[in-house]
Amino acid sequence: MAELNTNVRVDKHGNVHINKKNRIRRFGVADFILLFFLTLFGILILYPFYNAFLVSIVPNTVYLRYQGLMLWPPEVTMEAYTFTFKSSLIWYGYKNSILITFFGTIYNMILTVLCAYALTKPIPGGKFIRFAIVFTMYFSGGLIPSYLLIKDLKLMDTIASMILPTGINIMYMLIISNYFKSLPPALEESAKIDGATDLRILWSVILPLSLPLLATFTLYYAVERWNEWYNGMLFIRSFEKRPLQLVLRGIIQTTGQAMVTNELEQYNITPFSEGIKMACVVVTMTPIILVYPFIQKYFVSGMTVGAVKG
Repeated sequence: MAELNTNVRVDKHGNVHINKKNRIRRFGVADFILLFFLTLFGILILYPFYNAFLVSIVPNTVYLRYQGLMLWPPEVTMEAYTFTFKSSLIWYGYKNSILITFFGTIYNMILTVLCAYALTKPIPGGKFIRFAIVFTMYFSGGLIPSYLLIKDLKLMDTIASMILPTGINIMYMLIISNYFKSLPPALEESAKIDGATDLRILWSVILPLSLPLLATFTLYYAVERWNEWYNGMLFIRSFEKRPLQLVLRGIIQTTGQAMVTNELEQYNITPFSEGIKMACVVVTMTPIILVYPFIQKYFVSGMTVGAVKG
């Protein structure tokens, strides 16, 4: 029997035999060590989320007994979630954060894609424009000019004050622009021969080829918008217009505890601040956690295709 390699052999009748056992890569000591550390890191990352959920569903006595560190809840109560979902502040925050995330992400992606595509064109003064854009990554007008601008535009105490000031993340825009540059020029040339305009080329040629990358930065923008609280703290005065993260911040801080206690007394619930904090954290992070699996494949491939040189 002739032997081609360690896995494939041919006998005298011309029949091919494949050694399947040798095809399976055996785990070595290094593989087990790597698997152990990856598993350990995974547990260290996931346990704080799990522990936050446990603290949110146990009573105060259990929390004090175990000092907040548990593997399984010995007693379960939903009082923290009862308060969370009955609190008008939480629902106002949810509504505002959903609006900010939806419209803000669309606003960000439109501006980012248009600016990224424009920088791929040989426009007059293109290098200076690119330098001026990158310059804003390191230097800004400052807090006081930003506040005065929002005030002069009559945007104080409006949802728009949390959407309009942040239009483009320069780093995201540069990565998208570099990817647009890496696409074959023949695609645009053939579209121009057919009479397509630049916007038509962007919509029908460039964007369909960039979906994984665009999905990745859409997720980034959505997470940033969902976690928005700083502009809300500066420009929002009405409680019913505050985003969810700002509501959560008010609950966690000492000034928010009196407000929490008053609402708890309305529902005859014994105040347990740590449980309420963790319940608010779980309620806040759940939407993003539920959305991520649906775009995970785009996220992984988008990180790869975006790693191109400019």
